Amino acid sequence: MRKGENGRSKSGSHYRKWIFLRRFSQMVFLILFFVLFLKTDYNGTDHLDAAVNLLFRLDPFVAACVMLGVKSFIILLLPALAVLLLTAIFGRGFCGWFCPMGTLLDLTSKITPAKDRKNHTYYPNLPLIILVFALFASACGFAIAGFVDPFSLLVRGMAQAFYPLLNRLTVGFFTFTYQELPAVVNQVTEPVYGVLQAFILPSGQKYFHLATLSLLMLVAIFLLEGLQRRFFCRNICPLGALLGTIGRKALVTGKGGNSECGACRLCCSKCRMGAIDAERKIAMANCNLCFECMQKCPRQIIDFAVVAPWSTNSSTSLSRRHFVGAALVGVLLPSVKGVEMLAKNPDPTLIRPPGARAEKEFLARCVRCAECIQVCLGNALQPAFLQVGFDGMFSPVIAARSGYCEFNCTLCGQVCPTGAIRELTLSEKHRLKIGHAWFDKNICLPYAKGVPCMVCEEHCPTPDKAIRFKEIEVINHVGVTVRVQQPYIVDELCIGCGICENKCPLPGKAAVYITSAGEDRHPNAFLPSAGETPYGG
Repeated sequence: MRKGENGRSKSGSHYRKWIFLRRFSQMVFLILFFVLFLKTDYNGTDHLDAAVNLLFRLDPFVAACVMLGVKSFIILLLPALAVLLLTAIFGRGFCGWFCPMGTLLDLTSKITPAKDRKNHTYYPNLPLIILVFALFASACGFAIAGFVDPFSLLVRGMAQAFYPLLNRLTVGFFTFTYQELPAVVNQVTEPVYGVLQAFILPSGQKYFHLATLSLLMLVAIFLLEGLQRRFFCRNICPLGALLGTIGRKALVTGKGGNSECGACRLCCSKCRMGAIDAERKIAMANCNLCFECMQKCPRQIIDFAVVAPWSTNSSTSLSRRHFVGAALVGVLLPSVKGVEMLAKNPDPTLIRPPGARAEKEFLARCVRCAECIQVCLGNALQPAFLQVGFDGMFSPVIAARSGYCEFNCTLCGQVCPTGAIRELTLSEKHRLKIGHAWFDKNICLPYAKGVPCMVCEEHCPTPDKAIRFKEIEVINHVGVTVRVQQPYIVDELCIGCGICENKCPLPGKAAVYITSAGEDRHPNAFLPSAGETPYGG
C-alpha cells in the first residue's frame, strides 16, 4: 500500500477491480459478438432471431459515412448516438471495453513477441486523416467506410474466409475419423460433431470470391500487433479517431504524473495506446480506459476523475494542412468515377440482392460488412471485385453460376444494418424483379444441337413458369430431322433469380444467363414489349 499525491492510501485491489471489470466487459461483448455472428446464418426458417448487424448500428463512423452519403437521417443507425453520448462522458472507453476487434487484438498481443515493440505511435495523424477523407468522400458519393471500419473488416474476414474454412476443415476431420478410425472412436467423435453442427458450424459449406483477400486483410491487422500493441487502433482506425476527437474533453479524464514521479516513465512504456507522453500527461483522445497505468504506477499517482470539460487542455493533433489535404482528396477522388467506362456503360451482368436500392444509394449505404453474403441461403451473393469500380469492391452481387436467389428467402434484407437492402415480405419478394434471363442459342442444347433438355424449366420457381417451350422441327447435330422443345422466356414472369443459370447442365458457361435488364429498382431499365423496339422506332 502506497500514498498518492493527495496523501490518501490506495491499495492495488482498488485498481485491480477496475481492470477486472474492463476485462469482464471485453469478454462479455466478445462472446456476444461471436453468438450474434453464429446466429447470422440460415436456421431452417425465413426469419432470424438475431444478427451481428446490431453491432454495426452502434458504430458512429459507419452512421456518419452512410448518412452523409444518402444526405438524410437513417433511423436504423440511431443507436450510434448512444455511443457518442457515452464517449462524451467516458472518452474513448468503447475501444477498451466493448470493441470486439480491440479485444481480439489484446488477446493477440499476449501471444506475440513483446521484444522490440515500439511504444511511440508510428503514424499518430493517420487515423484522423482517414476519418476526414472518408467523411468527405462519402458526402461526395465515394463510399470508403467498409475498407477501414473495424467491424466491417472483422465480420467480412470471418464470414467470407475464416468461417467457411473452419467448416471445411472440421467436416474433413470428422469425415476422416468416421471413415478411417474404429467404430469405438466414432462413438466419441460423432456426438462431438453433432454438437458442433448444432451450435458452431454453418448450415452448409459455402464458397466465396475474394476469400483469400478478405482473410489476408484481417490477418494483417493481427500480425501488425507484433510490431506495436493496438497498431490498427493507434495508426489506422477511423472509428477510434472519431471517438477520440469527441472524447478528448470527456467528463472522465486521466490525471497524469507530477513532480513525485521523478525519473519514472513506467506508465509511458506500458501504455498500450501510447496515450501517455514523456511528461506523463494523458491524452484522452488516445486513452481507451484500460486502467493498467494506475496499476503499474509504483507510487500510484495516476488516477482518473470527473472534471469539467472546459477545464481540460486537449486538442486534436491534425494540422490544418493535413485536414485540407484529406478533405480535398475526399472531394476530388469521387470525380474520377465520372470518367470511368462503367459510368457510361454499367456492367449488364451486375445483379444486386432482392430489395437493393437504386445503385447510387445502394453503394452509399452499403458498408461491405458481408452479412448478406454470409446469410445467403443459395450461396448466390458474392463480393464484387472491380466490375462496379473500386469503391464498389466487396459489395454484394449475385453470381448465379455459383448459387441462386432462393424464391422463399428474405434473409439478406433482415441482416442489412444500414437499409442498403430493404427488408421484404415474402409476397413482395415473389413479385420483385432483380434481373432477366436470356438464352444463348449458340450453346443451348435444343437450339445448337437439337438435343432435348428441360432442366431450366423444371427448376423455374415462379408459380406460372417463366420458362416455356415451343416445339420446333430442326436438324440435329448428326443431321437427322427431329422435333424438339426449345425454351423461351416469358418476360413478365421472370424475376431474375438465376436458378436456371445455376442448374444449366452445360459445363463451364451456362446456356441461360441473367442480366440486370428490367430490374425493378431502376424504372428506366424496362424491357421492350411486343411491337416495340429498344430504340423507340
